[in-house]
Amino acid sequence: MGIAFDKPLEYLALILVVIACVYICGFVANYMQARLMLSVSMNAIENLRNDLFKKVQKLPIREFDSDSNGTIMSSFTNDIDNIDMMLHNTVVNLISGSITLIGTLCMMIYTNIWLTLITIVFIPIFALLAGQIAMRSSKYYVGQQAALGAINGYIEESVSGQKVIKVFNHEGICEEEFDTLNNDMRDKQFKAQFYGGIMGPILGNTSQISYALTAGIGGVLCVTSGFDVGGLSVFVNYSRQFSMPINMISQQMSTIFSALAGAERVFAIMDREPEIENYGEVHSADSIRGDVVLENVTFGYKPEQTVLKNISLYAHPGQKIAFVGSTGAGKTTITNLLNRFYDIESGKITIDGVDIKEYNISDLRKNIAMVLQDTHLFTGTIMENIRYGRLDATDEEVIEAAKTASAHSFIMRLSDGYNTVIEGDGANLSQGQRQLLNIARAALSKAPILVLDEATSSVDTRTERHIEHGMDRLMKNRTTFVIAHRLSTVRNSNAIMVLEHGEIVERGTHEELLQMQGRYYELYTGKKELD
Repeated sequence: MGIAFDKPLEYLALILVVIACVYICGFVANYMQARLMLSVSMNAIENLRNDLFKKVQKLPIREFDSDSNGTIMSSFTNDIDNIDMMLHNTVVNLISGSITLIGTLCMMIYTNIWLTLITIVFIPIFALLAGQIAMRSSKYYVGQQAALGAINGYIEESVSGQKVIKVFNHEGICEEEFDTLNNDMRDKQFKAQFYGGIMGPILGNTSQISYALTAGIGGVLCVTSGFDVGGLSVFVNYSRQFSMPINMISQQMSTIFSALAGAERVFAIMDREPEIENYGEVHSADSIRGDVVLENVTFGYKPEQTVLKNISLYAHPGQKIAFVGSTGAGKTTITNLLNRFYDIESGKITIDGVDIKEYNISDLRKNIAMVLQDTHLFTGTIMENIRYGRLDATDEEVIEAAKTASAHSFIMRLSDGYNTVIEGDGANLSQGQRQLLNIARAALSKAPILVLDEATSSVDTRTERHIEHGMDRLMKNRTTFVIAHRLSTVRNSNAIMVLEHGEIVERGTHEELLQMQGRYYELYTGKKELD
């Protein structure tokens, strides 16, 4: 009696141990799956963001002319976040659901091949319904992401331009424009979510029809063909389990479609052509002296709009060349071409006798220091912002550059001096002070070519005189191109180019141009105002 009683207990204990091991293995497998997928998705998203950022850094300036900053930023945030959500949640369900489908189908075939055929018949129906809904909803999800990017772009533009909006009482117009964008976003989002949301109920109802037919025909087989009720019960459960992964995946189609729409926008940026580093043979830029020549240069930002027409000029090392003329005459465009922000359509630009297209583009720009009319400061200390001009510069060199630019005195009056932290593009500094820091960057650079695009336009006359003394030291032994509306700042130039409608209409020194009594004479004497 005792032996007969012990064997069932041992058998029961063995079964419990096996079940416990299965559950423990399942727990460990689920933990490892969650950890593995989390690691894979996070690494994938990190690599995607890095690749996208590197791609943006390599895009030509022309690409940023057509897209707003907010639209590009939306790809880094909303679009990639949607991809992350799909990788995080949906991919796991797709893998586990596929394994469940295959395993369940094998068991169904083993149980009853005829009932399995009924279930298999519905697979093309599932695929057809899902495909039709996907075709309709995918375009709405693409539109939804585009509308979201447009809203982000408008918000970024509005926030950065708050002073202009308020000074012109433009708040009401901004609200109306945002409301229009928001309504467009709502309409596209509604259609996207509607078509993405109905897939679950439609496929769910279709699976219920499959389940009902399987149970009904299985009952007929039990009566007519001797199919046992136990087998039917097992098969019906398999049939329900077969449809569960399909229903679960269909409920996440909105996430999948959002991710696909986001991925389309991200890879549209990734597929754009980067800046061409160089053309033909690569020449070393280590010993550039700054002998610049433009030969019959013609260029337009758009093919149908020519900005520069057959521009020819030269600048020898140490010379100062000035550009004056009406707004839109093409002065800044010349300096943009010198940096290869844009490639010319015809003509040639050479430095030291070498076509600039044959220099590596990064090496070329290391030899050109620019002070733009629009200043931009980065989050960080003043010391770090000035050192942006040459990252290997010492603190003493940074301070000397600030003195050259007449920025040292106001920096020392700040609470932390050179360690003062700048935020919000230098919102706590005046426009003139920001420009002085911008000039200090150029002063720190050892580039043999210097471009000053309205460098002193944002400072007062007294500060301008201080800067001019520093600029004289800065421009010594450098080839300098100066764009200025204040003609007093270009009097000591070696040559002055007067541009009108993309052409050089006059050229010469200050005295020579005055003697011509042409366009420059009119501008200088005030007989005809500079546009």
